[in-house]
Amino acid sequence: MSNFYDSLLDEFQSWWWASFAVVLALYYAWLMTKKSTIRKLPLPPGPPGLPLLGNLPFLQPDLNHYLTKLSNTYGPIMKLQLGRKICIVISSASLAKIILKDNDAIFANHDVLATSKTLFYGGIDIIFSPNGPQWRKMRKIFVHQLMSNASLDACYALRRQGVREMVKDVHGKAGSPIDISEQMFIMVLNVTMSMVWGAPLHGEERNSIGPEFRRLVREVVELSSTTNISDLFPVLAPFDLQGIESKTKKILLWFDQMFESVIAGRMKDNGKGKNKDLLQFLLELKHQGDDGSTPCLSMDEIKALFMDILLAATDTSSTTVEWTMTEMLRHPAKMRRAREEIEEVVGNQNIVEESHLPKLLYLDAIIKETLRLHPTVPFLVPRNPSKDCCVLGYTIPQGSKIFINIWKIQRDPEVWENPLEFEPERFLKEPGKGDYHGNFFHFLPFGSGRRICAGLPLAERMMKYVLATLLHSFEWEIPTEVELDVSEKFGIVMKKMNPLVAIPSPRLPILGQYY
Repeated sequence: MSNFYDSLLDEFQSWWWASFAVVLALYYAWLMTKKSTIRKLPLPPGPPGLPLLGNLPFLQPDLNHYLTKLSNTYGPIMKLQLGRKICIVISSASLAKIILKDNDAIFANHDVLATSKTLFYGGIDIIFSPNGPQWRKMRKIFVHQLMSNASLDACYALRRQGVREMVKDVHGKAGSPIDISEQMFIMVLNVTMSMVWGAPLHGEERNSIGPEFRRLVREVVELSSTTNISDLFPVLAPFDLQGIESKTKKILLWFDQMFESVIAGRMKDNGKGKNKDLLQFLLELKHQGDDGSTPCLSMDEIKALFMDILLAATDTSSTTVEWTMTEMLRHPAKMRRAREEIEEVVGNQNIVEESHLPKLLYLDAIIKETLRLHPTVPFLVPRNPSKDCCVLGYTIPQGSKIFINIWKIQRDPEVWENPLEFEPERFLKEPGKGDYHGNFFHFLPFGSGRRICAGLPLAERMMKYVLATLLHSFEWEIPTEVELDVSEKFGIVMKKMNPLVAIPSPRLPILGQYY
């Protein structure tokens, strides 16, 4: 009897393993068929290229114009082969929605350049961390501690102080030409430093560290915008043939020393006499460790977060203010209308406060029209799909680089009447088109989905506050020898080719409104 049961058990085990093998084989066959089906779908169309180099030799400096022209030939989804890297260019709002919303989880990672990985401590920051626990931790800290309405309201005095110092500085230069972008950069840098670690630049620091900081930020933008062989041919990355990684490491060293100095100073005095700014919170979080509810932070994570905040806030905000002032100076009637609105809301006996901003609807429309025509980041931060995906009948391969050409999308004549004209009134007639929080895919200056710009709440307040103050406090004119133009210098951040230089003249009746 025992032999009978043993035999029966053996037969059952054999049957079970055979069945399992069949099921496994069928599942594998289904998986391969599915994978094969995806791979059988073609890549998007695109211009022909050369062996090995692909389309690399044909790229043009004004990449936004070049890719827009190509998309008119090859369609709203297009492929470029740059060395070993496949790049997909999306040039329509409907496809942007598919990428950024419908398939947000697949396209939630940003493409990490060699420069970004070096500069941001291995890519552990908010911008370049892959979608996952690390990124969620960093973003949660940033949003809750710095970008919430409560936190921004609490920091208003710091923003106000920075803006008033800027007004005083500009007043001291009245009648002389000033570089608008440079002036705004130093102001935004001071406000940001105050919010992050409570120590803005004063006196000689303002004249020494400020310009050096700006120079290095410009160099970061240029290096990030340079076609890097290390990104296109990873096998060559260890050789750093263009010296880009070496230059980036030198820049990182400068910033790292500054961060180390600030952090060491705070740890030495143990936060005594300091408001609980972001740095103090981060250091307390670091010392608490991971207790199951509070995430611990490494020192490199703290510094990577500082790098995100300082680099992103200063350059993009100052660039947007420069573009907005440029457009208003090119359209004096619109500048007058904005100033009249500010005068009606604020009056000429007072100074602009953030409490006035919700009533400045026309100025808000001017800023939105500037962001439509001159998006600061014209292709957004490129995405990197975590797996193969089918879009519009084409394969988007895992690991490819996805450009969202919002520079073209925001000039679509089917959506925007007179798309090349500066017409802020369009946003008063159709307020829904001014939603730049990622819900209206024809207007995406800050992106969309889970990787939408984390600093948007601060940018909204600062841009409007600064521009209202500049218009309310001063009359502005262009030097006679300066030609006012809107030619662009393409890069990760799209700047004016020629910096805006303008002459301020005080217009308020009380000297105390400037000091």
